[in-house]
Formats: sequence, C-alpha cells, structure tokens
Amino acid sequence: MAIAVDWLDAYRAGDIEAILDLHADDAVVHCGCGGAQTVTGREALRAYWIDRLRKYPAGMLDDLNPSDDRTVISYVTSTGVMSAVLAFDAAGRIKVLDCSPSS
Repeated sequence: MAIAVDWLDAYRAGDIEAILDLHADDAVVHCGCGGAQTVTGREALRAYWIDRLRKYPAGMLDDLNPSDDRTVISYVTSTGVMSAVLAFDAAGRIKVLDCSPSS
C-alpha cells in the first residue's frame, strides 16, 4: 500500500524519475483513458508518463483499497476520478498498472 501512496505522491509532484523508479524493469501499463493502450519498456513508460503528467496531472486521493496482491487507488484529475490497479513484484515495485476512469 505504501508504494501506491508513493506513486500518487510522485504523480502529483510531477516527478517522472520517482514514478519510473517505482516501476519494475519489466512493468506493463494498461491504460483505458482516452483509448486503450498498453505500454512496456523503460523509454515507452517515460514517454507515457511525460504525456500523462502534462495532460492529466493528478490531484487529491479519492480512495485506497489494498488487498493481498494488489492495491486499487482512485484519484482526481482534470477529467474526473481515475482508478489505478497496481500489482507488485516480489521486490515491491509496480509490475502491472491498469488505469481507467472510475465507474
């Protein structure tokens, strides 16, 4: 759960390096925001996050729901409330991130 909060803090601060450091080297992002896309690889993740930070800066935390193998975090952006499901590797880094508008 702490990694999810760290992730949102880094996102809110616009800290691309901190965001990338929280992701595993083989992390995958599935984004359902404005058209489905899948992002893999360090440079593709960097480009994705630079774009997200510019277009959709994160605001306040809306909700946080941890479970054994993942954490669901909801947060406010300029387009509404978004939901991100974060799954972690054995080292506690983000292995898979699935994000989409909250329903």
